[in-house]
Amino acid sequence: MNRLAFVRLACACLLAVAFGGRASAADSADAAELRRQVMVMLRIAPAHFRPDGNYANAYDDAAGRTARRRIAAALARRHGLTMLTDWPMPLLGIDCYVMGAESEAAAQSVAEELARDPRVSWVQAMNVYEAKGHVDPLFAMQPAAREWHLDELHGVATGRDIRVAIVDSGIETAHPDLAGRVIVDENFAEGHARIAESHGTAVAGIIGARADNGVGIVGVAPDAKLMALRACWQETGGATLCSSLTLALALQAAVVHRAQVINVSVGGPADRLLGKLLDFAVAQGIVVVAAADPASAGGGFPARHRGVVAVAVADAGDSGATGITIGAPGRDVPATLPGAKWGLVSGSSFAAAHVSGLFSLLLELRSKSAATTLPKPGGDLVLDPQRRIDACETVRRSARSCVCECATFAPSQAAMRN
Repeated sequence: MNRLAFVRLACACLLAVAFGGRASAADSADAAELRRQVMVMLRIAPAHFRPDGNYANAYDDAAGRTARRRIAAALARRHGLTMLTDWPMPLLGIDCYVMGAESEAAAQSVAEELARDPRVSWVQAMNVYEAKGHVDPLFAMQPAAREWHLDELHGVATGRDIRVAIVDSGIETAHPDLAGRVIVDENFAEGHARIAESHGTAVAGIIGARADNGVGIVGVAPDAKLMALRACWQETGGATLCSSLTLALALQAAVVHRAQVINVSVGGPADRLLGKLLDFAVAQGIVVVAAADPASAGGGFPARHRGVVAVAVADAGDSGATGITIGAPGRDVPATLPGAKWGLVSGSSFAAAHVSGLFSLLLELRSKSAATTLPKPGGDLVLDPQRRIDACETVRRSARSCVCECATFAPSQAAMRN
């Protein structure tokens, strides 16, 4: 590899806009190649004045560089490495030689051997760095980006491989922000044409829109595995309806497909069949999140059902949360819409979607932990005095480390599932 090719490779890795657990430069082929490289530092002799071949004044060290290259080449041959490039670093009094090994493990092993060679100033593995931030153009407009410090949360978790069932209307699975994100797509609203619909598509995007694809928004859990379980349909005029049967079939499918989170952004009268299915899901350890109806006592059904996490709309200045519900962003939220579009949505349906995404982050963190006594995610939500979710503190407790320059306010309690 020549020097220009190496620089391009390094820059591609350094400028990749991603961070932490999300699909990123750290997972790329370029990053894997960089991790097979070691940097060997050889000392430069102290600079001293010497005349060049024309007896002009100079501090040229051409002879010294040639000698150091021979030493570097000999070290590479001895340790089975490939010379890739070299860079003089006179500010540090060294020349840096980049060498490639057959594997990352081999690079680490060889680095330890080279460090013991007296001719070597020091040696280190090639590290990979990633820029913080999302390139998606609507990210800065997302309430969660500001209020929940979403980019910082993604530094520790992205919901990777957590299965989230979206029991809702039809989802546009080919949407630019959702393409490849949906692992299950089933329709239980028989008799209604299977089409992409606004409500379900918006909820899906808020939960799991792809990050860093250069378009649209970023989901709260951009690496979660989404299940599109169509139990509702959009009528002429925009109303989205579901039935006991369609919702029951979708809930059953969510359990069968081993969902870890179920988002139900609908509301209506109490229902025995649905109640039993919700009980079964909760007993299986599935987190069920529902949108609270602000016009109904306790948020309506299924929000007020035992074991369900009931979510109301909260914004920076107010909270619709009560002693039964919790508050999350749900006003003027950029969301995915059918027709490969994006738009603003408001309502507890979309606040619930935020919470489903947040639970996906917590579940990922639990899956990474060796601890056996961690509380269930439903008991991990940290609230402020207005019962709004403090996402930073919530994730910090599960991550066991500071994630947003620590909490922005002191939490009052951990919200247990109803």
